[in-house]
Amino acid sequence: MQAIPVIALTGYLGAGKTTLLNHVLRAPGARIGVVINDFGELNVDAGLVTGQVDEPASITGGCICCLPDEGGLDEALAKLADPKLGLDAIIVEASGLADPIAISRIIRFSGVEHVRPGGVVDVIDAATHFDTVDKVDAPPARYGAASLVVVNKLDQLPEESRDAALARIEGRVRERNPDVHVVGAVAGRVDPALLYDIGDDTDGSGQLSFRELLIDGDGGQAHADEPEHVHADSVTVIGDGCVDPGALVDLLEQPPAGVYRLKGTVGVRYRARVRHYVVNVVGTSIHVMTAPPRSRGNNLVAIGTHLDVDDVRRRLELALVPCDEQSAIGVRRLQRYRQLSI
Repeated sequence: MQAIPVIALTGYLGAGKTTLLNHVLRAPGARIGVVINDFGELNVDAGLVTGQVDEPASITGGCICCLPDEGGLDEALAKLADPKLGLDAIIVEASGLADPIAISRIIRFSGVEHVRPGGVVDVIDAATHFDTVDKVDAPPARYGAASLVVVNKLDQLPEESRDAALARIEGRVRERNPDVHVVGAVAGRVDPALLYDIGDDTDGSGQLSFRELLIDGDGGQAHADEPEHVHADSVTVIGDGCVDPGALVDLLEQPPAGVYRLKGTVGVRYRARVRHYVVNVVGTSIHVMTAPPRSRGNNLVAIGTHLDVDDVRRRLELALVPCDEQSAIGVRRLQRYRQLSI
């Protein structure tokens, strides 16, 4: 099985983490496992959580980063990574007091099989951020852990000041984390495609699933008139043959502007042998694994916001240009990420 992304969802108290989580869980076809600090204290809609073992995996005893060891989190992740559940992603919703840097480290160095880091989504309250979190001259260290910053509750600001508020927060975050992806949102409405690959659980029968009925109680229409404030764009390119691993790694290390996630399967020939790899990029994190048997062909998908589609497509196509003469340096660069991803 392919590794399941584990996404850390962080944010100060009241920033809107749970609102964002419930929105993501409503996505049609979503199969998400959820790990939370204390289920009883969070308003997560349990009916939306799929793939759980008896109930959503719950961590008690304070912040995840403050546990005596990572055993509690590892146990929860191991349950949710069971191939029988067929999850698309696991979201770890941390306490509002948790340190995003520590949580990111715990997930990255987890010993659980079949999982991989899926990024750190830090939710910020646009209206109160500079009164609660960012109150001193130097930008907080927590900014450095995020791969995606969601500036939430923009609707609580006067319309004429929202762009300036978003720009101010983005500027502060980039002082600490220049490569972070920053988006603005209302009521946590972020396109789930930014976070993970949404599966297709439709059965073609034309009947509403129990899940759809459970979400809204009215045939799934309650949210039809609530457009997502953040829409994800995607560009897909396919190819044949074997690619230049050096050109591929160049793309992985420096994706086109606006790209937050990059994924695909590629073939590489070295010393007369062809190997296929699955690549995943989230923010600046690169994950490379051996592809399942019988993988054929090459494909790359870029996902992000405000993409220059033509430029993104050109960059993907350049990375997939067939190349029979691969350099040892390029292969070593790719293998280095493969080894770091184990």
